[in-house]
Amino acid sequence: MTTGMTVQLPAITVERWVNSPPLTPEDLRGRVVLVDFWEYTCVNWIRTAPYVKAWHRDYADLGLTVIGVHAPEFEFGRHAENIDRAVRDHGLTYPIAIDNDFTFWRALRNDAWPAKYLFDVNGGLVDRWVGEGSYEQVESEIRRLLDLRAPGATLPLVSAEVMTFATTRQPTYVGITPETYLGADRRVSGTYALTGDWLIGGEYVELAGGTGELALPFNAGEVNLVVDPGPTGQAAVRVLLDGQPIGDERGADVDRDGTAHIDRAAMVRLVADASRDDHLLTLVPGQPGFRAYVFTFGPEGVS
Repeated sequence: MTTGMTVQLPAITVERWVNSPPLTPEDLRGRVVLVDFWEYTCVNWIRTAPYVKAWHRDYADLGLTVIGVHAPEFEFGRHAENIDRAVRDHGLTYPIAIDNDFTFWRALRNDAWPAKYLFDVNGGLVDRWVGEGSYEQVESEIRRLLDLRAPGATLPLVSAEVMTFATTRQPTYVGITPETYLGADRRVSGTYALTGDWLIGGEYVELAGGTGELALPFNAGEVNLVVDPGPTGQAAVRVLLDGQPIGDERGADVDRDGTAHIDRAAMVRLVADASRDDHLLTLVPGQPGFRAYVFTFGPEGVS
């Protein structure tokens, strides 16, 4: 998506950096720069991460600098231990700017996760892409700018990740249950049901005491949930599909016995490869303090 704006890379004013000393537009002059706004529990960013990592892998030595700018969607996403673990878990080795106050986000007038901004060697904005997809276009523009930077330089083949995407294409999301927020700030009445003693906060619902259930009707192949295990840092959640312990449709974070063991605030993968029919997902947390933030969906399981 072409922006039509003449924008220069602004000062990267953030709280701290991971994997790099602080970088400035002056430091980056002469290099092609890809800025990737991300949030570690955002399933849409998680799906794009393999492509961003591939571009860093294939083009960093040829003049590309990838900067991942983490801006938190939820309060727990401001905590250094959560962000740093996410950087490790996702294998991010390029510079990461921690933008807890959304200062750099506002400087670029960003409004979404994930969003990618590509700058030329003079710091001028070339293009912007929001959400998933467009990977061929992003890599094509990276290659074009690198060729302009060093005419005649030999570039590698287009990344294997993008080549695979070009042959398989992005699955359709038509008819998929939409993103479902649970906290009072953004919830839609009637999208889920609670049984037991639950506290409804602005960002989340929390099991306040005893036992309880969180039930969600859905139609999708994949269901994920952003969660916080609570004050003990550990939570076990039984996962039921249509009233029965989930079996072959379990997501990658659910054990064979149908239990998700959660040890951090993160996105967990609950359902994968379910049939495209109407289903009921029921979660039964094992102890108070468990918090659930938002369900996300897809036509098939995220890897």
